[in-house]
Amino acid sequence: MPFWRGAQNDARCVIRDEDQARFRTVVLPHLDDCYRLARWLTGNRADAEDVVQEACLDAFRGITGFNGSHARAWVLTIVRHAAYRWLRKNRPAALVVVDDLEALNVPGAQMAETPEAALIAQADTARLEQAIAALPVPFRETLVLRDVNGLDYRDIADVTGVPIGTVMSRLARARRRLITTLRPNDP
Repeated sequence: MPFWRGAQNDARCVIRDEDQARFRTVVLPHLDDCYRLARWLTGNRADAEDVVQEACLDAFRGITGFNGSHARAWVLTIVRHAAYRWLRKNRPAALVVVDDLEALNVPGAQMAETPEAALIAQADTARLEQAIAALPVPFRETLVLRDVNGLDYRDIADVTGVPIGTVMSRLARARRRLITTLRPNDP
């Protein structure tokens, strides 16, 4: 049984078939993106699952207010807010570290062909993970929304509530910091 059906037993909650259908068409197609964003913001699977569940409840409660455009940006905005609420409630204001990049199911990730290549890929992944985790939160979330979730600048601006120019600036600065961090040391 889907989690939102459990709310039907609550006398204060009236669930209409139209709302359920709209939720299924607007929110459910973007659950993988929701999880990826929550995973990057919280740093681990279990916390990301909690955040996505809370975000889905928030989205269901607000589905009647959805204006019909940019569903992905609308849902990811809800996930972002849910993640920050969850982090404020459950974690001190400290650096969030991603504990396992493979759990993100990043598109384009490939299996190494040899044990040596696997070790190199694992080391590269760990370095990238650490470099992304070390970015300031506004840079990290912009980078993840663009390069992991594939949102365009306008959708990122909608999700984060900042102008497109700020999105472009944050993305450029995040990428520059990653390049600087990941660049091999010159001899």
